[in-house]
Amino acid sequence: MSGVLTIEAIRASASRIAGAVVRTPVVRSERLDDLVGTQVLLKAENLQRVGAFKMRGATNAVRVMLEAGERPRGVVAFSSGNHAQAVALAAREHGLPAVILMPEDAPPEKRAATEAYGAEVRVFDRAAHDRAEMAEEVVRETGFALIPPYDDARVMAGQGTAALELFEDAGPLDALMVPIGGGGLIAGCAVAAAAVAPDCRVIGAEPDASGDSMRSLDAGTWQGEPSGPTIADGQQAPQGQLTFEVMRGLVERSVVVSDDDIAAAMRALFERAKLVAEPSGACGLAGLLRHAHDLGLAGARVGVVISGGNVAPERFAAITGSGTSAQELSTHRPIPKL
Repeated sequence: MSGVLTIEAIRASASRIAGAVVRTPVVRSERLDDLVGTQVLLKAENLQRVGAFKMRGATNAVRVMLEAGERPRGVVAFSSGNHAQAVALAAREHGLPAVILMPEDAPPEKRAATEAYGAEVRVFDRAAHDRAEMAEEVVRETGFALIPPYDDARVMAGQGTAALELFEDAGPLDALMVPIGGGGLIAGCAVAAAAVAPDCRVIGAEPDASGDSMRSLDAGTWQGEPSGPTIADGQQAPQGQLTFEVMRGLVERSVVVSDDDIAAAMRALFERAKLVAEPSGACGLAGLLRHAHDLGLAGARVGVVISGGNVAPERFAAITGSGTSAQELSTHRPIPKL
């Protein structure tokens, strides 16, 4: 277990954020089991407040500050969407103003929701500006407190509560599949798994336009770099250095999937489990569909975190309307070695 993050911190977070976040259901579908060839247990964080797991970490970070008597003048965050919405709502519910930096190519529906929660949104060009540097400038300008999207122990502890709930509600699991962007979700989930289900394999999934977590885990050193173009906007951030330190030794590996794989997983979730997931939210299932055979998971009980569902109807239809079917994906052979 990493010294950066402990199971005690995650359990404390679970108590701290209770009532402010939804205890999301574990969804089962026999049709999905038949498709994948495993027992699939979906942790439906697409049904979380703000439509994503990010509400857990944002709420925990705000409440940790308040418990410590460090009531900030306001909060600052940078995000392409889900962390932005979560920080905006957590700030509003605790009477704090929020300034959120969002890239200009962020999904319009995510920006609109962030503004609807009362935050001031400042747009930037992700190719031309360093968002962390810009956030520090806002901190100096306003005196507000920064809540990073993933490289923060408070945030990771909050995200790890999703795995605690999953193990409590689903029972023993052979493996846990978690989408990876910056790594806060899988870091928290990996620490929780190591403590309460040490035999459970923790495996990440990320777009093949990125793959930095896969390279980092293979090399044993941080290889974080921004993602190339992908429909999974929530996974375009480089893996964090702090999240990698937590993941190392706890996460078995990360697999990569294509945008077509992700679209197929979104369709499978909609058709077989009646769940709407955004591209990043479906990435864990895409990894399982594509790599279950390669990972030796046939017949296993596999938890999959569906990390978010913030996608406009028009975009969902455009993504899922064509491409590789989930059936074709799950029966693909041979599966390339990574």
